[in-house]
Amino acid sequence: MKQTRRPEIVNAGGGVVFRLSNYHPEVLLIHRRGVWDLPKGHLDPGESIEHCAAREVAEETGIGFPMIIGDLGETIHYYEANGQQIEKHTYWYAMITADEQVAPQAEEQIREVGWIPLEEALGKVGYENLKEVLQRFQQWLN
Repeated sequence: MKQTRRPEIVNAGGGVVFRLSNYHPEVLLIHRRGVWDLPKGHLDPGESIEHCAAREVAEETGIGFPMIIGDLGETIHYYEANGQQIEKHTYWYAMITADEQVAPQAEEQIREVGWIPLEEALGKVGYENLKEVLQRFQQWLN
């Protein structure tokens, strides 16, 4: 009988950073590996998930630390890395920033960062679970 290895559990934090433009929400998306994505990243040892989310958003987008103003829940997805099955739990937050200037984090292969109208972002993000996060954000806004 073949023994199956349990997936390694990885925790991450991310955010939907938004601003209002003529009363319409715009969100900050990153373009990485040919796909529009939300900024997120792995939890460091001893770090709170909220700090992780704000830090990763700031690092990947070039903005200062954003302010968390709402909880958008968790997503779980699976992938393989170096022959190991990974179960990634990402905790999402609604965030705001006063920064207008953005700068993609090149060492994370991020090619572009942009403020995208929410309705357009729903059709642009490259993964189903990100659409769910944006839909949760839309409900949270309402």
